[in-house]
Amino acid sequence: MAKTGKRMTAAKANVDRDNNYSVSDAVKIVKDNAKVKFDETIDLALNLGVDPRHADQMVRGVCQLPNGTGKSIRVAVFAKDAKADEAREAGADIVGADDLAEQIQNGDMPFDRVIATPDMMPLVGRLGKVLGPKGMMPNPKVGTVTMDVAKAVGDAKGGAVEFRAEKAGIVHAGVGKASFSQDKLEENVNAFLTAIQRARPSGAKGTYIKRITISSSMGPGVKIDSSEVST
Repeated sequence: MAKTGKRMTAAKANVDRDNNYSVSDAVKIVKDNAKVKFDETIDLALNLGVDPRHADQMVRGVCQLPNGTGKSIRVAVFAKDAKADEAREAGADIVGADDLAEQIQNGDMPFDRVIATPDMMPLVGRLGKVLGPKGMMPNPKVGTVTMDVAKAVGDAKGGAVEFRAEKAGIVHAGVGKASFSQDKLEENVNAFLTAIQRARPSGAKGTYIKRITISSSMGPGVKIDSSEVST
């Protein structure tokens, strides 16, 4: 059995695992426990009362974090002609069509988000087996299939976070960095929780948000009182 280090032991001592904290208190504890040498990502994980195997219980969407993610997002755009120029001017890292598709098929994917204009989807659709498992398949429901590529690129670069419920009904996302101020992290957490609530599917019955946990990359999880969010 792996031995728990002194830092983690001390961090766990600051958390009452039987208590559900307010967003403010939970963020403060997580920030106080983030003491490693790099700027840790702050993650939210939610256990939802849904079964994503049913279409009417799928939870999927996008949240524009008011203070960004603290991460530099690399964006690839499938577009041609004027729309390709528009994407480049908006700051897209890679823009292409058949050449970009070939690059992806060869396993060369130096990007975090993929955006496409609607006319490019027949081409992009062939890449589903590659992009899908990585969560990067463009989808109109989250604004990544659009003619307004400039806005989509700007949103991605500015802190748009996509979310999707996994098989067990778990949704997780990075909502900032430990170096963010208390207020900025609270704003981001509350924005994400609001987005999850708004994405409640028609087929969800009973308690929708069962559990919320916040943690830093190297720190213990802290439970947030889900009653702070309408469930």
